Amino acid sequence: EERKFGRQFLVEAAGGLQDYAMFYVGAEGLALTSFMLTWNRCPFSSFNPSTGCGRRETLNVSRALMRRLYLVERARDASVVGILVGTLGVAGYLTVLQHLRELLARAGKRSYTLAVGKPNPAKLANFPEVDVFVLVACAQNSLLDSTDFYRPVVTPYELELACNPAREWTGNYLTDFRDLLPGACAHVELPPAVPAEEAVPDVSLISGKMRAAHLGSPPSSQLPPSTALACRDQTRALAEISPAASFLESRSWRGLEQQLGQTPVSKAVQGRRGIAIAYEDEGCEQR
Repeated sequence: EERKFGRQFLVEAAGGLQDYAMFYVGAEGLALTSFMLTWNRCPFSSFNPSTGCGRRETLNVSRALMRRLYLVERARDASVVGILVGTLGVAGYLTVLQHLRELLARAGKRSYTLAVGKPNPAKLANFPEVDVFVLVACAQNSLLDSTDFYRPVVTPYELELACNPAREWTGNYLTDFRDLLPGACAHVELPPAVPAEEAVPDVSLISGKMRAAHLGSPPSSQLPPSTALACRDQTRALAEISPAASFLESRSWRGLEQQLGQTPVSKAVQGRRGIAIAYEDEGCEQR
């Protein structure tokens, strides 16, 4: 028995699902792409009930994996990482947020946690100081195509490949962040801290520049742990140690404000119709 993506599979082969051929019922989308990347050695066929058409999937999985591994290299080069909170309903999301913060802090990267709802290019373009984003979402929505985005968006597993030296690429792609948590089958402990002078130098495959691939000591001062997402006034404290936080403080737009209980309740009314240059309720100007 094997559980993946909230589904239960009864398998008899010793090699698990990798020895099976997959038949997917549904339309083409991110779910099918996640399945094909996770079980990248299995042949896939699909049937779309809305169109009544079946086909053999010919997605070049190797090319898709090469694209994702390129994003891993971009994450290695990044110095500022934005953690996008894409779910509040999956168990363990607070634990993985804390894990990602610790991983980035030990890798010498600054991190900022952002709750922007469903990510799109326009929203994330408001944070040009961020080099790469990592999306914490459910297994079927974490694999985001960021081709049209100003900055790339990676998964928690890809960020671990970039920042955790103990995590090695084995050919098995993970899209569920719960597999990375302590106690899970795919959890890998962070190695001990290595002094900067003993770190093995590494060369970026994108820029060709030297970089030190090592993990530092755990951060001594951390924000107090919380059991839920909440708005905190920490901008002034962060601005004293972070130029990026100082830049965010000086911006006029900082996101939507809830203003709970301050907005009066009113009934919905019909708005104006037409275009801004000539609404239907405006009279024609006589010339």
